[in-house]
Amino acid sequence: MALLAAILERICEHCSAQSIWVLAGMGLLSFVALSVVLNVLHQLLFKNPKEPPVVFHWFPFIGSTISYGMDPYKFFFDCRKKYGDIFTFILLGKKTTVYLGTKGNDFILNGKLKDVCAEEVYSPLTTPVFGRNVVYDCPNSKLMEQKKFVKFGLTSEALRSYVHLITKEVEDFVKASPFFQSPKGTFDVCKAIAEITIYTASRSLQGKEVRSKFDSTFAGLYHDLDMGFAPINFMLPWAPLPHNRKRDAAQKKMTETYMEIIRERRKAGSKKDSEDMVWNLMSCVYKDGTPVPDEEIAHMMIALLMAGQHSSSSTASWIIFRLASRPDILEELYQEQIRVLGPDLPPLTYEGLQKLDLQAKVIKETLRIHAPIHSIIRAVKNPMPVEGTPYVIPTSHNLLSSPGASSRSPEYFPNPMEWNPHRWDDVSANTEESDDQVDYGYGMVSKGTNSPYLPFGAGRHRCIGEQFAYVQLGAITATLVRMFKFKNVPGVEGVPETDYSSLFSKPFGKSKVQYEKREQATKA
Repeated sequence: MALLAAILERICEHCSAQSIWVLAGMGLLSFVALSVVLNVLHQLLFKNPKEPPVVFHWFPFIGSTISYGMDPYKFFFDCRKKYGDIFTFILLGKKTTVYLGTKGNDFILNGKLKDVCAEEVYSPLTTPVFGRNVVYDCPNSKLMEQKKFVKFGLTSEALRSYVHLITKEVEDFVKASPFFQSPKGTFDVCKAIAEITIYTASRSLQGKEVRSKFDSTFAGLYHDLDMGFAPINFMLPWAPLPHNRKRDAAQKKMTETYMEIIRERRKAGSKKDSEDMVWNLMSCVYKDGTPVPDEEIAHMMIALLMAGQHSSSSTASWIIFRLASRPDILEELYQEQIRVLGPDLPPLTYEGLQKLDLQAKVIKETLRIHAPIHSIIRAVKNPMPVEGTPYVIPTSHNLLSSPGASSRSPEYFPNPMEWNPHRWDDVSANTEESDDQVDYGYGMVSKGTNSPYLPFGAGRHRCIGEQFAYVQLGAITATLVRMFKFKNVPGVEGVPETDYSSLFSKPFGKSKVQYEKREQATKA
């Protein structure tokens, strides 16, 4: 009997424990259901006519985060059909107001400093990667000075010297890479192009010491630091996760490496022997008379390396994918070089690149469809009335501009998703930037927001590496066109889908194309 009683008692305890878990689960489901009901009722019954319409969503914190994250452009255009150019959606609990079109770009990207703030949005993500006291981890006035230092370092003389360095890096990579040892074959485009862009940028913009590091340990550090841009870090950049610990260790080591290069240059007392950015920043002085500290130089160099690598690597990869899908355009590019530069294809020069008109259009058209950044976000610091509407954007919102959406709009570009470099043969006036210039503290730049084509942004935070990007992309493309014919692998049409999972858009997956070495490249 005692044994039976003990068994019955254990059964009752087990049932009691199960009941607690069942009740807890039912309570959680009830809470979620109630939250959903209250959220839906709030959207239906409490609309604020002074704020843009809110995109309908079921779950209060998640909002439209998933649909936006999967394909931002589809999300934007779907919402535009329902709500117009201005609407608000919930992004991880934050009300985010989107304003599409050229008016929206101007409203947000040329917003006054007192009204909109980039630092508040991006600093939590970028500061652990770039380092302290640079970019978004300093007052805007200091950032404008830092941008001036970099912009004025990209002189015509510097850009001229970079063309030879970039082409040599591409040629050396092709000779040494296991990707291209056979006269013909297939290769992983994104992987190969990522290596090419990091080598070319480090050798030209960063200097020979930095380039030499990529043959040893620097590439591993770069990868660890790059993981700081993981999607979860938009919410939890401080979390003690393994990839964040590696990020912090890599940031410290890369800073020490740059500072060692600077110390060695100062110690040697050597004269400037190249046009790289390290030399330029070593001679820069803030307005208050303070020389740029070595640590800040190191952090600026990390920022230049990280930001430039993502955008250039993505764009150069898209160019290869597009040319592989259009061998006719690829052959046009090759014939253009023969016609413009000469049948013997002399070494590429800065002046020679400027003469390659079709190549410039290929780069331009690729950036139109495949802008590296799909969303530009600003925090609202003061209530902002939207001209011509009853809306006032409150300080509880973020603002989101998407120049890439404008460049995909049929109102500006007929058949916008058709990749056609020749559409730029006869460009209408409304796609060109205006001559309206403004100086935010780093030299005169075009406001540019009246144009639907803004691959490098606009306003005070417009990308200062635009000129270098065109030189780098031009030299890489021209060199590869000389060396290869590309085409899609059998059974593949078009180009890969786009991966929008991080801050920078890129081709999805490990996509390959076929290559065939041209006759002169095979002989070389």
